[in-house]
Amino acid sequence: MSVETIEQRSTSRKIAPRYRVLLHNDDVNPMEHVVEALIKTVTSLTVPQAVSIMMEAHTNGIALVITCAQEHAEFYCESLKGHGLISTIEPDE
Repeated sequence: MSVETIEQRSTSRKIAPRYRVLLHNDDVNPMEHVVEALIKTVTSLTVPQAVSIMMEAHTNGIALVITCAQEHAEFYCESLKGHGLISTIEPDE
């Protein structure tokens, strides 16, 4: 009787690092424009969520928009900039 050893491959995939998309307050854009830009850019956001993000940036100077994979974060950041907003991304630690 022979015992066969089955080689197990590592199936654990490395989790892609996540990034935070941040919205910075500015004194140029009207609040309505910021909310519209957020909804157009991050289509999963509801109006109340977008209003909350806009108000947080307005009040605190910065707000977290979404945490996602780097490619998506870069896309969202560039899209927000395309709407005339100030946005940055940073690694989510």
